[in-house]
Amino acid sequence: MSTSTSPAAMLLRRLRRLSWGSTAVQLFILTVVTFGLLAPLACHRLLHSYFYLRHWHLNQMSQEFLQQSLKEGEAALHYFEELPSANGSVPIVWQATPRPWLVITIITVDRQPGFHYVLQVVSQFHRLLQQCGPQCEGHQLFLCNVERSVSHFDAKLLSKYVPVANRYEGTEDDYGDDPSTNSFEKEKQDYVYCLESSLQTYKPDYVLMVEDDAVPEEQIFPVLEHLLRARFSEPHLRDALYLKLYHPERLQHYINPEPMRILEWVGVGMLLGPLLTWIYMRFASRPGFSWPVMLFFSLYSMGLVELVGRHYFLELRRLSPSLYNVVPASQCCTPAMLFPAPAARRTLTYLSQVYCHKGFGKDMALYSLLRAKGERAYVVEPNLVKHIGLFSSLRYNFHPSLL
Repeated sequence: MSTSTSPAAMLLRRLRRLSWGSTAVQLFILTVVTFGLLAPLACHRLLHSYFYLRHWHLNQMSQEFLQQSLKEGEAALHYFEELPSANGSVPIVWQATPRPWLVITIITVDRQPGFHYVLQVVSQFHRLLQQCGPQCEGHQLFLCNVERSVSHFDAKLLSKYVPVANRYEGTEDDYGDDPSTNSFEKEKQDYVYCLESSLQTYKPDYVLMVEDDAVPEEQIFPVLEHLLRARFSEPHLRDALYLKLYHPERLQHYINPEPMRILEWVGVGMLLGPLLTWIYMRFASRPGFSWPVMLFFSLYSMGLVELVGRHYFLELRRLSPSLYNVVPASQCCTPAMLFPAPAARRTLTYLSQVYCHKGFGKDMALYSLLRAKGERAYVVEPNLVKHIGLFSSLRYNFHPSLL
């Protein structure tokens, strides 16, 4: 008389057949060791990783960042105080041709004394322009001071070296008497003033609008040269409204609203999956090729890249200007924005038609205009500036933090 075998007994029998040398067991152990041990140990201090132990490290890392920023601010102050004069006259930090190709406009307000954010930004641009040499002869530094008071010490110091436009110089400031003008609308109006001043003063081909807490990366000028002269000659990029040079690292993960990243994420799996499969089959002495193993390693590599942090893998693109990526822009943040001159004029018109308020800052206003006006905009990856300001010019922040 035959007896039927229960599902539990069948499962137990199959588990007994598994050995340490079986593919399923080896891949399971690899998954547990990678995501449960090695990756957490290696990445627990990586700020933009899912493995980051926020409660352990965030306060200390924030304080260390602030201390380092104070030191760099002091170094930038000494840099300008010790900048030698040429023939007894005040030297211009950087003077382009009468009609520059690129104007670098740094928008500044007086904030958080001691950190000298704007001095850090301008000194880094100065060093990079000197290193760039003749290739950057068409570049012009321009400071736009939108501080309402006359106490902006750093702007006064820089006026000895850089051309400056002062929005409130010689005018009566009635900002505090107009309840309808909030800080977000004022920031937009300041932005419009600085962009318009850059166009009227120099009539450049491009304007790079940089906020005073966005320090340029070392590769910024070679990358911009490549992008603007080579990549942006392509029809779908040529008429873009703007090019963002920064997107917050915390928003650069694959699991985000930007659909283009999903395609890139799948591409990572399609690239690394077959490679890791070949390595595994070779070292495990497995014959032939296994599609299930390749699927496993594709998902394995996609999960690892996402959990470690896409931001850190984007850094590999810094090996060459041609490796930088240009993708459709999203709405957040305006530390560094590049405008072709015709697009800058359109932007001035567009921004004059919108009113900013809490929850609808100038970054969201610019992004909302893309669909409303049928425009396109892009962001470059990885970032070409570092955001160093933990103190907002719009909100009081008594407990500055990196996240």
